[in-house]
Amino acid sequence: NAEKELLPGFHQFEWQPALKNVSSSWDVGIIDGLSGWTTFVDDVPADTISRRFRYDVALVSALKDLEEDIMEGLRERGLDDSICTSGFTVVVKESCDGMGDVSEKHGTGPAVPEKAVRFSFTIMSISIRAEGEDDGITIFQEQKPNSELSCRPLCLMFVDESDHETLTAILGPVVAERKAMMESRLIVSVGGLLRSFRFFFRGTGYDEKMVREMEGLEASGSTYVCTLCDSTRAEASQNMVLHSITRSHDENLERYEIWRTNPFSESADELRDRVKGVSAKPFMETQPTLDALHCDIGNATEFYKIFQDEIGEVYQRSNPSREERRRWRSTLGKQLRKKMKLKPVMRMNGNYARRVMTREAVEAVCELVPSEERRVALRRLMELYLQMKPVWRSTCPSRDCPDQLCQYSYNSQQFADLLSTTFKYRYDGKITNYLHKTLAHVPEIIERDGSIGAWASEGNESGNKLFRRFRKMNARQSKT
Repeated sequence: NAEKELLPGFHQFEWQPALKNVSSSWDVGIIDGLSGWTTFVDDVPADTISRRFRYDVALVSALKDLEEDIMEGLRERGLDDSICTSGFTVVVKESCDGMGDVSEKHGTGPAVPEKAVRFSFTIMSISIRAEGEDDGITIFQEQKPNSELSCRPLCLMFVDESDHETLTAILGPVVAERKAMMESRLIVSVGGLLRSFRFFFRGTGYDEKMVREMEGLEASGSTYVCTLCDSTRAEASQNMVLHSITRSHDENLERYEIWRTNPFSESADELRDRVKGVSAKPFMETQPTLDALHCDIGNATEFYKIFQDEIGEVYQRSNPSREERRRWRSTLGKQLRKKMKLKPVMRMNGNYARRVMTREAVEAVCELVPSEERRVALRRLMELYLQMKPVWRSTCPSRDCPDQLCQYSYNSQQFADLLSTTFKYRYDGKITNYLHKTLAHVPEIIERDGSIGAWASEGNESGNKLFRRFRKMNARQSKT
């Protein structure tokens, strides 16, 4: 019974008004992710492709899980819990991430695609607004928003995240349920009294690939470098810092309509420029933000390439051969291995990225850089980066690193100046997506949301580890 209580489908609740197109029964456990589809999307055995909870049932389960925290929060704020029965607001972070290679190493399951997608949510905060008050009082705040413990799985699919049709077919009902819940209030018993909750959903736990897919934008190699503003790659490399967030889900929908109908009968290029790279129908609303984890990874990859180029003194010469590049890379790899005990990795991952972006790593690289002037520039570049990084990594920057937060714009301007002068050979007309966001959009997002780190996708990524563990499949470890 204790276990049943933890799984969705145990607690009774109702919605007012009732949810559109969602059954009112509450005792619904794990359901087939394709329930409601008559024709199957692919020739995969249909009963294995996806499993999920009904969104509202899962949310109730999560709320009941926090029941003690809610009551405790009310007491701490000196609120009489017998009066506080309505006016609760719950903010939910949604995350969705694809995982490659989830084949069973020696299982006897049915044949399914080798890739999976996990969709999950985290209850970030619960606040209450008393009658006649304007401001809500926060009674619960998730202290570890990036832990797998606070990240609750909603849907598991054996789908390739690039297979847009199948992905949208399975997530379609989730989107519909989410939309229905935004227009209604949940009535559920918390602390022995029926109370009413409203939900706000913020889809921030997506990496850039997923955001582009959900919002109908071109893939990440596009000239439209950013999912937050309309800048092209060339513009972003010329003006590295001064951009503001302009894109939104509604605007993407409007632009898709223009793309579809071409009302001004323009040529393909003119049309594409008008809609700024929106060329598919936006499917799910995401919050325009920056994903802190992939930002780390993207920027570390970029620095790794700068290190390589500095070892080979690329600033003095134009286009070196592939052989030379390979030689520099292996030199860098050996040096990092020797000095930092870093094993070379196939694809940059979070842990490797965190180790590469340190003063020690720069010192190790500087041993291989011939010119003193370049060494000074490299150290300065890393110093500035390390000043900027806590601002978009920390859960609450105004509390954890107020000084760096204040200096962010100045530091990013200095960083950009350094790139466009000393490292001009790399940033002439091109810049990577995450570097652009790091330099141009961080202060604005922090001003709006108060944090970037807290809204990142790490909780979901850590959950991927558990998923692998439960499938008894230890992929990405050595095959021996």
